[in-house]
Amino acid sequence: MQFITRFLRNEDGPTAVEYAVMLVLIVIVCLSSISVVGQLAASSFNISAEAIEGATSGQ
Repeated sequence: MQFITRFLRNEDGPTAVEYAVMLVLIVIVCLSSISVVGQLAASSFNISAEAIEGATSGQ
């Protein structure tokens, strides 16, 4: 019973949970950002490739 009382009064548990939630949110933001940047880079490369192809085909 004392263990449960000590555990409920101890603030280390909630602090660890808060840090875990923050870490998860940071990871989600990083992965989303990487995905968006990757899509934009691919689009830019495709536009450049089409421009080069058009310039070299005599159009």
